[in-house]
Amino acid sequence: METIIIEKDIPVMCVTATSFPDGVMAAHQQLHQKVPFAPERRYFALSRPENGGGIVYHAAVEELNESEAGQYQLEKMTIKNGSYISSELHNYMDNTPAIGQTFQQLIAQPGIDPEGYCVEQYLSDKDMLLMVRLED
Repeated sequence: METIIIEKDIPVMCVTATSFPDGVMAAHQQLHQKVPFAPERRYFALSRPENGGGIVYHAAVEELNESEAGQYQLEKMTIKNGSYISSELHNYMDNTPAIGQTFQQLIAQPGIDPEGYCVEQYLSDKDMLLMVRLED
């Protein structure tokens, strides 16, 4: 685990999964159908428990200009700047339970932002960075 700094807010466009974990893959597929691949884009997922219920999961892609969310008819969210506790996960598709296990370790750390999300940043088709925001 290491602490990283996100210097400025990251605007993202999202597709919300219909359920978690069953709807996760479909949300990513829908997002990739709507938004064309661009090498300069970063891909994410944001999740957290909401409304006293289960986990709400959002497949997300970085918005490159302010009009894109409207153009693609997608929800907008923001990954807030600040300090994040993080852990890199390699070959995540070979061990998807490790994603949840790693997030459990991250959220158990002191100083977690109670309003923050569990953030997945896809570094490649094999590697991801898992992050949880720390309080200011």
